[in-house]
Amino acid sequence: MNKKIIIAGGGTGGHIFPAIAIAGALKQQDPTVELLFVGAQGKMEMEKVPQAGYHIEGITIAGFNRSSLIKNIGLPFKLIKSFFQVRGIIRRFMPDAVVGVGGYSSFPVLRAAQAKGIPTFIHESNSFAGKANQWLGKKATAIFVASDGMEKFFPPEKIMITGNPVRASLKGNAIDRETAIRFFGLDPAKPTLLSTGGSLGAKGINEAIAEGLGEFERNGMQLIWQTGKPFAEKAAALCAGKPHIWTRDFITQMEYAFAAADVVISRSGAMSIAELCVAKKAVVFVPFPFAAEDHQTANAQNLVNKKAGLMVKDAEAKDQLVAAVIGLAKDKGRGYRCGEDGVCNRRPEGRRGRHVARRQVALCWPGTQRVLPMVHQSV
Repeated sequence: MNKKIIIAGGGTGGHIFPAIAIAGALKQQDPTVELLFVGAQGKMEMEKVPQAGYHIEGITIAGFNRSSLIKNIGLPFKLIKSFFQVRGIIRRFMPDAVVGVGGYSSFPVLRAAQAKGIPTFIHESNSFAGKANQWLGKKATAIFVASDGMEKFFPPEKIMITGNPVRASLKGNAIDRETAIRFFGLDPAKPTLLSTGGSLGAKGINEAIAEGLGEFERNGMQLIWQTGKPFAEKAAALCAGKPHIWTRDFITQMEYAFAAADVVISRSGAMSIAELCVAKKAVVFVPFPFAAEDHQTANAQNLVNKKAGLMVKDAEAKDQLVAAVIGLAKDKGRGYRCGEDGVCNRRPEGRRGRHVARRQVALCWPGTQRVLPMVHQSV
């Protein structure tokens, strides 16, 4: 009988793309394995997962809103409803194992699976584990983490240091800069900036870029601008008639964007950092200010301390971001590059340089054992 696995999570590309990478590794090892994604209704996983060729079911769930407490009034009711939905999904699909990658839908799915004695696995991409994953980790079969020092969050005997999955299209990217820039209809002779606030966009970054559009042109620079859906319409209007700016709500072929960029503007979530380390780009980080325990600032500061990037606080982005990016571009990166000299991806055993490791991740089922190789970029 074919093995069945549920992969739960989403909300942002930082959860979705690792989930898709895990699914691809599972299928590569065993083409007969049956996979089902479970995500949050209305979130981007409901679009991106089917585009990758996998089936997904949505549940009614939302996360805690840290910026507006009044928006959390209906959260308990959504959580209760989601548990009933998950029970039905598990009853119909009958999974042999459940993998949680983070995001709103991970918690009810893994909690329900654990209640039924189904093996559960957690992938924690950040160096700071949230309360939900800490709780789920107590009953998880194994916990895959990106870095050492996670014993303060999870039982040590369950931890496996695997690093973070990186999209296959970004590993070994052979696209040259000129080809990549022409892909966006821009001029290879000009310095090229890439602004990406993540798959959902970033309000602070977008507003700073919008106010500084004229500065890019005055300094002879061009921009590839991923805005996210909320800012896409405004950005398109602002950039009309400006041939030195390419803007869309989402960049599907990110390998071209990274190959084209001389300097990148980015949030500092774990997955963004992992991809920037692979790309070895000069970067200005603008941490998301409402991340749990402000872990994005901690992520960025760690790299700033190693001269692997610059940081501008979200609250200061309007005044400082554009000037910082232009200055970095004029200095041709000034040595502030993710991935240089191994500072981004240093492994616990002290190896230097870029290491893309093929780790053996054992998923154990009752009575059998499957060993499934997964490709990760350690951060």
